[in-house]
Amino acid sequence: MNKIKLLIADDHNFIIDGIVALLSNDAKFEVIGISNSGKDVIDKFKLLKPDIVIMDISMPEISGIEATRLIIGEHPAAKIIALTQYDDIEYILEFLKAGGLGYILKTANKNELIEAITTVHIGSRYISASVSKILVENLISSNNREDSEKEIPLTKREVEIIKLISDDLTNNGIAEKLNISLRTVETHRRNLMQKLNVKSTVALIRWALQHKIMTIK
Repeated sequence: MNKIKLLIADDHNFIIDGIVALLSNDAKFEVIGISNSGKDVIDKFKLLKPDIVIMDISMPEISGIEATRLIIGEHPAAKIIALTQYDDIEYILEFLKAGGLGYILKTANKNELIEAITTVHIGSRYISASVSKILVENLISSNNREDSEKEIPLTKREVEIIKLISDDLTNNGIAEKLNISLRTVETHRRNLMQKLNVKSTVALIRWALQHKIMTIK
């Protein structure tokens, strides 16, 4: 089995050492490089071509968000996870807009870090539970106004799909839950995005909240 090659970017060596120590006994991972600045991680990415970058938000020279934007701009398939102390909604949204696929806090434990890496490695997005809560609360606060948009009819199956997406299930998880094929889930998801004219899962959840397809418990 090929190892997942990691490039770790943080301006504190003790954080890097801690990540390396956490992953050192797991044969699935290989740390192939470390970086202490935003500029350096861009250069290291070009040189080392890692499978995943674990990126701090606060970095010297160039911020982790800007470094992510620049890396994704040149390498659209790059997979980058933010590992940061910042739980401000502005940082979260800016990082995701920059093209990052994962966002976890430095309070995360080893299992969450491993889950984030393995999830992002297969091309899925990983947002930690604490960060997801912040996103949802932001969606709710932005929804405290009357919505005059026309109703868009959804099928019963599409409503089921959108509810399961909002529960943070992957396409595979939805397929298993509804006992349908992965291809069928992908088709429903694509049709939903087109029908609702949304471009991201966050926008899809926002629409579901606005139209009371889902509620926050």
